[in-house]
Amino acid sequence: MSNPEIEEIPIRDDMIRLGQLLKLANLVEDGVEATELIKNGLVKVNDEIEDRRGRQLHAGDTVTVNGQTVRITTA
Repeated sequence: MSNPEIEEIPIRDDMIRLGQLLKLANLVEDGVEATELIKNGLVKVNDEIEDRRGRQLHAGDTVTVNGQTVRITTA
């Protein structure tokens, strides 16, 4: 059940932090914007609101911001 609306974002390592992923996927302009979105409960990880910018994400995790969803894959 692959959703064509979900963009896949490859990462080099086993893990990436939420703030880094938001910038890598171009979901935010910078770390300040990432912090604000997370603080205001506007970021979901695996369909649950996430309030930690440093949350560790792994391959298969999905992140949704402003109706845009990305899935982490390994490069």
